Order: sequence, then C-alpha cells, then structure tokens
Amino acid sequence: MPLITSSKTQPSYDLIVVGSGAAGGQTAYTAVMEGAKVLMLEAGRNYVPESETPMFQNNSNAPLRGASTPDKPFGFYDSTIDGGWEVPGEPYTSASDDPERKFWWWRARMMGGRTNHWGRISLRNGPYDFKPRSRDGLGFDWPLNYEDLAPYYDKTEMLVGVFGDNHGLENTPDSPAGCLQPPPAMRAGEQLVRARGKKLGLPVIPIHRAVLTQKQDADVLPKKIHPNNPRAQRLLADAMRARAACFWATPCGRGCSIRANYQSTTVHLPPALASGNLDIVPNAMAREVTTDANGKATGVVYIDKTTGQEHRVRGKVIVLAASSAESVRIMLNSKSARFPRGIANSNGLVGKYIMDTVGARLTGQIPLLENIALNEDGAGGGHTYIPWWLYKEQLAGKLDFARGYHIEFQTGRHMPSMGTASGMDAYSRGSYGKKFKEDARRYYGSVVGFAGRGDMIPNDDSFCDLDPVVKDKWGIPVLRFHWKWSEHETRQAKHMQDTFAQIIDALGGRLLMKPEADGAKAIEPGGKIIHEVGGTIMGADPRKSVTNQWCQTWEVKNLFITDGGPFCSNADKNPTLTIMALAWRATDWMLAEMKKGNL
Repeated sequence: MPLITSSKTQPSYDLIVVGSGAAGGQTAYTAVMEGAKVLMLEAGRNYVPESETPMFQNNSNAPLRGASTPDKPFGFYDSTIDGGWEVPGEPYTSASDDPERKFWWWRARMMGGRTNHWGRISLRNGPYDFKPRSRDGLGFDWPLNYEDLAPYYDKTEMLVGVFGDNHGLENTPDSPAGCLQPPPAMRAGEQLVRARGKKLGLPVIPIHRAVLTQKQDADVLPKKIHPNNPRAQRLLADAMRARAACFWATPCGRGCSIRANYQSTTVHLPPALASGNLDIVPNAMAREVTTDANGKATGVVYIDKTTGQEHRVRGKVIVLAASSAESVRIMLNSKSARFPRGIANSNGLVGKYIMDTVGARLTGQIPLLENIALNEDGAGGGHTYIPWWLYKEQLAGKLDFARGYHIEFQTGRHMPSMGTASGMDAYSRGSYGKKFKEDARRYYGSVVGFAGRGDMIPNDDSFCDLDPVVKDKWGIPVLRFHWKWSEHETRQAKHMQDTFAQIIDALGGRLLMKPEADGAKAIEPGGKIIHEVGGTIMGADPRKSVTNQWCQTWEVKNLFITDGGPFCSNADKNPTLTIMALAWRATDWMLAEMKKGNL
C-alpha cells in the first residue's frame, strides 16, 4: 500500500479526511472516485491484512493459548494493533469513581481502524429508528428518513459484500434484489434455536454480515454502484476481482488475507489508492482543525508520531472521521478567538449525548448438542440472529422500557481456545485424565451463549468533555467521560436476561450463570460493546444540534463529521453499515456543493 511521509504532502487538497476506518475509508473512496484530491491522516501505523493476518494459526500455538491480555483484550491473534480500551500514552479519564458511571473507550491505532477487528454484523436501521421521538416521545428524531438513506444502504452492501436474506419483518428492512449475497447454512445449534424459538414467538433468521460467501460480480456491480463513471467502474472491478470468497478458515476478528470480509484496508483503500487521487500519512495524530478570521476551516494540525514534530496541512474541506469520541476531542481542542469553546461549538453541544449499545448476556449448556461430530466452520460469528419482535407490545405500553434489542447467539464447534475446558467443571464435576478427555469431547460445542444488543436513548448525563489537567504523551488534552444508563436501558437488560433464560429452558438446557434480577448489574458497562456514537448529533435546528442531515457542521460550512458522531439515536442495529451509508451520502452532497462553489 503506497503511503507518504509528512514531508511529501501537497500544498493543499480538496479534502482532508482524518481517520481511515469505516467513515474515513468510505468518505475518501467516494471523493477520489469522483476525481477529488484527498489527504487521509491516520493516527496509527500502516497495516496490511494480506501479509499480517494469522490465517491458519491455532490458539494452541499462541502464548497463553491465545488468551486475552491487557494489550490484546480479544486474544493474541486479534487484529487490533496498538489499541484496546487502554492505549499507552493516550489516557482518558472518568468524571466518577463509581464503576457504573465509567465509560470504556476502545481505540484501534492502525490503518483501517476498527474495521479490521469488528464483528461485521451489517443491519440497516429501520424507519422507526430514524423517528424514535415521534414514536415514543423520547430522545431525538433524525432530520432524515429511511427512504433518504436506502439508496446508500444498497450501494454500501454491494460494495463491501454483505450476506443475508429478506423476511419482511417489522422495522427490519429488506434489501433490493442484487444487494445481498446468499447466507451460509445454519449450524446445528442455530437450527435448534430456530425450531424451539418458534414456540416462544421468536423469529430466528439469517443475520446480515459483511463477509463474501461467493465472488463479487465484477462485471455487474461496479456499473450499478458508479453508473456514470467508467473509470470508477474499472478501478472497482479490479478491486473486486482481487477479493476471494470466504472458505471459513479464520475468525474474522483476525482480519482476512484473502479480502473475503470487509475491512477498509482491503475494500475501500485499494481502489481509492489506485485512482492516484489519495495520499495517506500514517502515524499522524490530529490535534486540531485550523480556521481563518471568518471562521472557515483551513486545515489540520497533527503530530507526526514517528518524529514528535508538529505539521500543518491545508484543505478546502475538512472531514473528521476519526470515530465519534476522537472527532469530539479534536473539535474541543480546536479553540480560537471565534470558537473559544471549540470549533462549531457555540451552542455547547459538541460532546453531548454520547451513546453505546445496550448489552447483556447469558450462557447455557444444551444436552441435545452433546457428542455431535460435525464440521461447523463458517463465518466468524453467528450465521443467524433474532431481530426485535415486540414492537406492537411496546407501542401498546406493555413493556416497562421504550426501545428494543436484537439477540445474537454463539453456537457450534468453532476453533478451540483456552476457554474450551475452562468452566467445564460446572457440568463435568471436575473430571481429569481419561474421563476429562471424554467429557471434553462430549461437551465441546454444547454451550450456547446469548447476547442482547439494544437501543440506547440519549440522555443529558452521558457526554464527554476535555479533562482540565490530563494530557496525552504529545501534550494534547484528553477526554473526560461522564456516563449514566437510564432505567430504560437497565430494564431492557433485565428483559434480555429473562428472555435468554426462557430460550435456554426451551432448548432443554441448564444455565451456567444465574440471571441478574437487577438490570443495573446485568447491563454491560458503557463503551464495552464498542458501538459509541453521538457527540456531534445532527438535527434540523442549529440551536439543538451540531450538524445538519448532510453531516455538515452548522457553524463551519466546510467542516463535516462522517463517523458515528452525528447519530442522534443508537438503534439496536450495529452502527457500522449506517456510518458508511451516511458517509457516502454526505460525501456525494459535499462534492456537489463544492462544484457549485458553496464550500
């Protein structure tokens, strides 16, 4: 992957994009395919999945059998580099010592950001998700509708490659023909959950995941994605032909050397770089956005992490796509006489209304799945899930919380790890020797873990600001997080655990942990699900939001935020697909405004 150093940047660019993940990759890709000259600044090092992915390495050969460590929270082979919930030299603080009020902030300091590690679940927000306040009177409505974003969901699914199918379920949008790839077959445990789940009224359907189950049609898709751009069609066709279909060899969190799953590093950046319109500077820690006397953004100041030197680059349009909280930090640190509280922050809303996904979990051991000798390789994670099924009951006021959740569950005889035997004594009664080996064969693959992923309503107690004292190793003030779940979220977590217990019972299983009676104890900490959004919410009123529906800041017309920051609610759908679709839509509008001379 061709990169440049700080000394090789051009005097000015059409766009400067901060961040190289889902938002930054999509923004840059869209812009350069239309001929714009773009500089991308990435805070981490270069990362090449084709050569760095441990495709065929077994956990048995890894240190500590691949178990998690402080520098590798998801295990030795996880793709995350120089990142995690704690990053040396880059602290963040909490405004409270109460564990329930602390926020866990995950960062990936590497090319492609979190797109190298994520679960690749790619669900569309539904019509209700864009107008939640109109439905239940809580939170905020988005200043756009599902129909506004639907064409960009279509293009994003075709570009990155998403498997799944359609079921016509409420607020679970179907995709038009040609957008989705065929889903992989259900595993035995998933089929069992589907069969028993019907008795509970649960729709168990194939999940949508950004993994190729077959080669992309490079002769057809580029023409649909770029209908009036032959050069973009050619570049994208070449990139698609370089991707292979998944052959179920490696957990997706490790990355993918054959480009079968979506990573910005293997999907967005290769064709963008092939255009000749993209420069990338890695190890570039953005500090602030600069402005002129009229309040127009002029460029970005960053620290070259390899030398410690400060550099300035200029651009006609500045796009922050560094992740929602990181973009907030840059904005709050971008102070000037015109913006003493941080750029585009005269209303004080930058950093407000941060959200994460509601999470809770429960595990059961299922005797019906014992001693099953099947090859159940597949995409890295579940092939199925349970979308929220109680919309009508919730609207009728039959539930004590306002928003819903979907259920992900893990089953099957996936790659063994240190955890295969650990905890087995809960049902094997501490066997050893020959009996232990027999028990390992018997119980392996018979455990099913359920996890809820739910909608969080923005609240006034969840936000981030700058710590008045603490700075990072480059002298940049760090973020301080304020966090609080509302009763809607804690009650939702309690409902999750009760539902999981019912499913495990319907499977004829036994619980491996007791469900929490208190939802505040059942819920995962804020940030733990790594779905933080908000902080620069969009809206129709400049007094009550930071950006408009095009992710353009109200106060600085040539400053855009294309990561999850503009989200004004956090639906139960994983946010990455929506981040990319919004970034694509915003960049199309941005380029049109540039051509009109409005930026």
